[in-house]
Amino acid sequence: MGMDFRSDTLTKPTAAMREAMARAEVGDDVFDEDPTVHALQDEVASLFGKEAALFVASGTMANVAAVLAQTSPGTEVICEEGCHIFQYEAGSAAAFSGVQLRTIDAPRGHMRWDEIEARIRPDDIHDPPTVLVCLENTHNRAGGTIYPADVWAEIARGAHARDLRVHVDGARIWNAAVASGVSLREIAGPVDTLSVCLSKGLGAPAGSLIVGDRDFIARARRWRKRLGGGMRQVGILAAAGLHALAHHRERLQDDHDHAQILARAWADVPGASIDPGAVDTNIVIVEVAGMKASDSEIEAALGARDVRLLGMGARRLRMVTHLDVSRDDCEQAAAVIRELFA
Repeated sequence: MGMDFRSDTLTKPTAAMREAMARAEVGDDVFDEDPTVHALQDEVASLFGKEAALFVASGTMANVAAVLAQTSPGTEVICEEGCHIFQYEAGSAAAFSGVQLRTIDAPRGHMRWDEIEARIRPDDIHDPPTVLVCLENTHNRAGGTIYPADVWAEIARGAHARDLRVHVDGARIWNAAVASGVSLREIAGPVDTLSVCLSKGLGAPAGSLIVGDRDFIARARRWRKRLGGGMRQVGILAAAGLHALAHHRERLQDDHDHAQILARAWADVPGASIDPGAVDTNIVIVEVAGMKASDSEIEAALGARDVRLLGMGARRLRMVTHLDVSRDDCEQAAAVIRELFA
């Protein structure tokens, strides 16, 4: 397989995780009778300081259900232009929720309250009512950036003062907590709902959760059913999530350190643009507009040396560190980058 940096979704369950899955006590989760799912939901709700949590199949399903449970057709959601909900969920907000997304192009993916407030619709029959603000932390397309705590809190205060709810796509919120040293409970405190993923940095094979108050989770559970997301003896997957939470959270710092190795290598390449100091977590996005080689030529040259990365378009390439690439892998990949292009 070589050194595959395309995504942190590429991780495979460890032997210990597989053992935990094999031992999992299961029940029918559609009947709300799977004890391992209950344990996972309770653990995640507690970690984030929220009343309840709901296990779902994927991060996209988590965001879809969360938007459905907090909007109605014809309303409007404000989000950042590069966010996953807008860019990578196949138009689900329109297809399922019937909502309109109003976007803001924000540096590092971090909207400010004044920008959001300026886009809240007036109470006018010509306008869709603004009902929800969606944030992303860490922000994928911006390079795994962490929302500044003061900006985050100001957005939540301002939104709530205007009777808007705040949802967070927190697929990589675990990375944000480890890198910032701020607890999950503190991060989640100002906002209403979050989606969190188990199958990226934590290394589980599948699954995400939605967290929030009990009434919201009850609505989201019904939407999960409508979306075909009711699974039966899914405690097997929930057990993988519990194992990941117990054993793979603190090691995320290794991924962040490894990302710096790659970022520094690209910083040595003439025509490549990246500031290693701006790489907050495990995602390295380098702009290669100044290089003579095309994106596909760069990918092919690295691929021939068993280093895989992902083209993001607009002359941007992404490398993501994760559980299945070691420090030695990252140092070897960095050496290849310098050898080929520096």
